[in-house]
Amino acid sequence: MKIAVVGATGMVGEIMLKVLAERNFPVSELIPVASEKSVGKEIEFKGKKYTVKSMEEAIKMKPEIALFSAGGSISEEWAPKFAEVGTTVIDNSSAWRMDSTKKLVVPEINAELLGVDDKIIANPNCSTIQLVMVLAPLNKKYKIKRVIVSTYQSITGTGVKAVKQLENEYQNVKGDMAYNYPIHRNAIPHCDVFEDNGYTKEEMKLVKETKKILQDDSVLVTATAVRIPVVGGHSESVNIEFENEYDINDVRRILHETPGIKVQDNNDTNTYPMPLYAEGKDDVFVGRIRRDETQPKSLNLWIVADNLRKGAATNTVQIAEYLIANKLV
Repeated sequence: MKIAVVGATGMVGEIMLKVLAERNFPVSELIPVASEKSVGKEIEFKGKKYTVKSMEEAIKMKPEIALFSAGGSISEEWAPKFAEVGTTVIDNSSAWRMDSTKKLVVPEINAELLGVDDKIIANPNCSTIQLVMVLAPLNKKYKIKRVIVSTYQSITGTGVKAVKQLENEYQNVKGDMAYNYPIHRNAIPHCDVFEDNGYTKEEMKLVKETKKILQDDSVLVTATAVRIPVVGGHSESVNIEFENEYDINDVRRILHETPGIKVQDNNDTNTYPMPLYAEGKDDVFVGRIRRDETQPKSLNLWIVADNLRKGAATNTVQIAEYLIANKLV
């Protein structure tokens, strides 16, 4: 199968190539695509060298699937052009997520919504993916009323410039700043831009995308997103209020039996999820599962995942795998 990776030289694009190789995705021909400054360069995939193509060249090659991770404005311009030649685009930007005509997909939750006519498919925000992976099975059993989430997000979510800023600060070197403030020894309660309601775009993504994926506008979500100086992944402190009473052991059982989730929850052995140990893994880790003693039918838990893998590249590749397995491309 002819596969284009748009944004192949970027942070997520490189992980996409890695995930495609690790999962033995059926690539007969790889088409790496990047910005004009990278066109003509070579990248290596599974021991073979491939030349980076321009958008126009890639479209002429008519790949069956194009995995996009090149930013919203690029996706808005180019995804429809790929779709016009019959390519199915799986887009990792925010461009199509809230478009009512596009599916927003986490394969373990709602891949069955996909059909052969879905030519542009949206990949959710990284912090949303790990949240809904935990919420969806619990919502089915107990019906979620309200979610309060505070995120502790890796600098890798901002990109290479942020990683370089942290490295420079470690070494006391002056350089380009990805953030308005130092990130080393700091926590910045500002992910993405502020909106008119006082929330950031990242916080509102959690609100809107969660409702769309759960297909339930009655679920109330409020969020605070914080950037912290870690590399391994995003962490989330989550408080869930249910409509129905729950059993704490049943919650653990449901999560334990959910594909893609690993429960790490043992206070006796100090076992709980941490980004240091989530890095490079595709699972969503959940722990610190406990009853909220201040509010009826409420639960506290802690969720961690590698934002570049399940939060981006892996989820995108899993959607592509589902399309192939169900003959939708």
